[in-house]
Amino acid sequence: MALISATALMAGCSKTTAESPHAQVAEVGVFKVVQQALPITTELPGRTAAYQVAEVRPQVNGLIQKRLYVEGADVKAGAALYQIDPASYQAAFNSARAALSKANANLMTSAPKVARYKDLVAIDGVSRQEYEDAVAVNEQAKAEVQAAAAALEQARINLQYTRVDAPISGRIARSAVTPGALVTASQATALTTVQQLDPIYVDLTQSSEDLLRLKRAMESGGLKQSGGQPRVTLLLSDGSKYAQAGKLQFSEVTVDPGTGNVTLRALFPNPRHDLLPGMFVRAVIESGVNEHAIAVPQQGVTRNPKGEATALVLNPQGKVEQRTLVTDGTLGDKWLVKSGLNEGEMLIVEGVQKVKPGAPARAAAAPVATVAAADSRRAQ
Repeated sequence: MALISATALMAGCSKTTAESPHAQVAEVGVFKVVQQALPITTELPGRTAAYQVAEVRPQVNGLIQKRLYVEGADVKAGAALYQIDPASYQAAFNSARAALSKANANLMTSAPKVARYKDLVAIDGVSRQEYEDAVAVNEQAKAEVQAAAAALEQARINLQYTRVDAPISGRIARSAVTPGALVTASQATALTTVQQLDPIYVDLTQSSEDLLRLKRAMESGGLKQSGGQPRVTLLLSDGSKYAQAGKLQFSEVTVDPGTGNVTLRALFPNPRHDLLPGMFVRAVIESGVNEHAIAVPQQGVTRNPKGEATALVLNPQGKVEQRTLVTDGTLGDKWLVKSGLNEGEMLIVEGVQKVKPGAPARAAAAPVATVAAADSRRAQ
């Protein structure tokens, strides 16, 4: 009886094994590798800077009578900011105007005298010397009129400078002086500062090595320049994306010897003044288009003890293969693979811990990429 029971048990086990040939084969989620044209982006750190900055300084000496603006407000070019005591400059203007009137009066007497002497010298009514003296006096009177006019204009300018105006439109800072303060012409300390914030600059830093690598990729045809100027988007310090897109203005021609970086400057619209000078941001620049790019999920790529990027691939025979990859940066949540994977291969992205190179495995019902696409269509 014991022998018959053992025989029956062995037969049952053999039957179960025959009915479940894949019981020991791990099931994994795969991503089908495809080549596609993708924009290649570069993320760089940077800081915002005002489009224009004007430091307001007095151009005449005097006491500040009043401040005519609200600190932190937006001002227009030409708006009055400060009033300097104009009394002495008004007196100088009146004196210069009187001097001009006197010079004009002298000219009114010397000019007719020259005309009369001109007729008399022709008939020997006056000597030649007297006529020449009259001409000289008349020319001197003309010069005195011109000098008086210039002095009057200078006095008018100084009087006008007693009202300190905004040189540009923009956001004005706090005042460095209060009414009653004594200021001097072209002093070192600015009264206040006006900054134009719309548009606004973003100064970025990029390593010279990355710049050379990008240039060589363009020259070799690996990347194609997108039409027009490179498009730039901003990521703010809180992780949010800035609504307005910018344009790259120029790249610095000199490499900083201390850091090995070059400076790039981008220009952004800033109508709501969300960006303020000195803010830390990260800029994403579309460097070009790779028409044969391979982008794979990051969870399918790991690192070996040497620091090399590796991945597991399910081959057509149902066996797991290990590949060593060469990556070329990231695009969102995906690695850009330069070599190590071919189009059409199945990259294992789920269940990696359940398999090892050479072990059998089978793919899930649908590749991860297909499932993600279906979910995206349902969401739309």
